[in-house]
Amino acid sequence: MKINSTNASSASRMISHMAQHFRWALVAAALLLAACQTPAPPPSPAPGPPAPPPQVKTVTQARYEPVAIGTVPALADADLLAAWPALLASCRVFERGAAPRREAWRAACAKAAQTPVEAGAIRLYFATEFDGWRVLAETREDKPNGEGRTVEVAERGRITGYYEPQLDGARTPRPPYTVPLYRPPDDLLTIELGSLYPELAGKRVRGRLDGKKVVPYWSRAEATPERLRGAELLWVSDPIEAFFLQVQGSGRVRLADEGKTVRVGYADVNGHPYRSIGRWLIDQRELTFDQASMQGIQAWARANPKRLNELLNQNPSVVFFRELPLGDPAAGPVGALGVALTPGYSLAVDPRFIPLGAPLLLATTHPATGAPLSRLMLAQDTGGAITGPLRFDFFWGFGREAGAVAGKQRGEAAAVLLLPKGLLPEAALAR
Repeated sequence: MKINSTNASSASRMISHMAQHFRWALVAAALLLAACQTPAPPPSPAPGPPAPPPQVKTVTQARYEPVAIGTVPALADADLLAAWPALLASCRVFERGAAPRREAWRAACAKAAQTPVEAGAIRLYFATEFDGWRVLAETREDKPNGEGRTVEVAERGRITGYYEPQLDGARTPRPPYTVPLYRPPDDLLTIELGSLYPELAGKRVRGRLDGKKVVPYWSRAEATPERLRGAELLWVSDPIEAFFLQVQGSGRVRLADEGKTVRVGYADVNGHPYRSIGRWLIDQRELTFDQASMQGIQAWARANPKRLNELLNQNPSVVFFRELPLGDPAAGPVGALGVALTPGYSLAVDPRFIPLGAPLLLATTHPATGAPLSRLMLAQDTGGAITGPLRFDFFWGFGREAGAVAGKQRGEAAAVLLLPKGLLPEAALAR
């Protein structure tokens, strides 16, 4: 078939028109398809760590329950008579103390001064002048939102023993006196927190200056002879005995170059917490619990001289001393109350829970025999490791025999706090 030019032109226009409509149809179809599609969601963020559970703070506090003094175990007459001088010593402190404490104890101490030193009279004195308060240790779990719950109430706590050791030493280093006892170093800072925050009255921290910053003072491992040079007080012959002198807090040093004996007493600490080297030896399975007495620890240290520093440095706390006159050789060292301790009748306590100077009826077992031991004791000392309402340290006296008994004492004890009638424990602690 032959096609002329007119027909060809018409056909061309028709094809162009159809092509244009086809392009618009494609565009419309594409737009419609795009409108019908659901856009892909943005990628989810990577899951973060789970929110930490609210912090639970475990707090141990004292609870005091009234108890009739007549219901506690009977006390031996000999113990009442032996404890009486310690009570009179506490009264002397109360009489010269702050007015609230002086008034609280005035009547009871005046009555004590008039009481005959006879077991029957002393027994009647306590029955008529004092109320008894059983000391309990309440452990609570407190949450930040104010919620809390009691998880344990204990009637018995931990008791250990201490004594006044005697070491051989000199004022200048020479063999065998090569182990220094230190006085508080000049760079040791003591910061009274109560001056900044009244609610922290009586609390303090120790540190040193590093440039313009106050940083913690040297730990035992860090307190090298170079860093403590110039603070040497005396020199002794045995590093193990020097360590246990720090644990006891006081002792005697027999000076070979002077032919006399002096006392050394607690002056300060480096501010690091006390940690038990006996507990470390148990955890390392070097000793069993029964073996980890003071004597057992000393025996292990002498059998392992190359590990001595490793052992001693497990306790970062360092005690600094001051020299004191010997005074009465029969009397004990001066405790935290400011009176000489009475062997067998003075007790170290945590003064946050037990008022210093107060009498207690202590029930425990004798460390040498295991027999029940009920005794009137006076709270006249404190210690860095003595923390908690039912944590006690029993003072056994001076010398090796006292040390042998004290080193074995690692048991339980219960206590009844004795306070003048009408004086509540919380009020006695606040004075």
